[in-house]
Amino acid sequence: MKKRILTLVLLAAGVCAAAQTTADQFASRYATLVKNVGVAGVGVETLLDKWEAAYPQDVEMNFAKFLFHFSKSQSTEVVQKSKNRYLGQEPLMSLKDSLGIPVYFFQENVYDDAVFGLALQYLDKAIQRAPNRLDMRLYRVSALVGYEKESPDMATSELRGLIDYNFTRKPAWEYPGLESVSADFFDVSIQEYCFTFFRYASPSCYEAFKSLSEKMLSFEKDNPLFVNNIGSYYLVYAHDNRKALKCYNQVLKKHPDDLTAINNCIILARNSKDVKMEKKYLPMLIKYSPDEKTVESAKIRLEALSAKK
Repeated sequence: MKKRILTLVLLAAGVCAAAQTTADQFASRYATLVKNVGVAGVGVETLLDKWEAAYPQDVEMNFAKFLFHFSKSQSTEVVQKSKNRYLGQEPLMSLKDSLGIPVYFFQENVYDDAVFGLALQYLDKAIQRAPNRLDMRLYRVSALVGYEKESPDMATSELRGLIDYNFTRKPAWEYPGLESVSADFFDVSIQEYCFTFFRYASPSCYEAFKSLSEKMLSFEKDNPLFVNNIGSYYLVYAHDNRKALKCYNQVLKKHPDDLTAINNCIILARNSKDVKMEKKYLPMLIKYSPDEKTVESAKIRLEALSAKK
């Protein structure tokens, strides 16, 4: 009798073990559910809570929890600004006040601080257990960029730390969907954030743009992406044409086909009404631009300048 009871207990334990949902099964159910209802749709939180109870240290669960709470932390509202661009965006509409002064209205994401903080806690747990997952590192930066908007102090600090980590630790980065992460992929990822800050165009964002470019150049001193960035900082924000031109010529010395540097030199020449300088760079644009219309326009401009006495 005792042997029979023991056998039944063991069988029951085996059935329970077989019936327990694995972490991969939770991940698969989550992926299917999100595909149908979104990252914060009906039923997602219930599934995530069960997943967390069963596998509290699972990387994908913590990442999914971040996505859920990050989405829940956001709402939108229409804000009023005195300027005609905000975070690089055109206004939804514009009106004039009683004095006839234009007032502009923009749609903006706003965040619940407590829920946003909870989202980052889950993401930090995931990063702690998978420190070489570059996608999660970049998600953290993107979340901070969205949260801080025109004053990206935390995002800038995060990116500077990530750059240090990349070049000093030389991690074997992982990114879902890629067999390997190249140095170029990392550089372009950082450049995307630089571009975002440049487009946001606030004083703090311009300084973040310059700070990150200089940080990259401290490890890759001749990287044309970031030398061009420093030039654009001086051209657009600091209004120092001499320093801007120096940066662009530094790029062209090693990369004579760099269209960013060529185009910016032409802009510089036109802004300063320097015909001689423009005539220097237009042939370079004609030689290296792959766009037929751009080449034709440059030829016409060069002919017009050459015809002038």
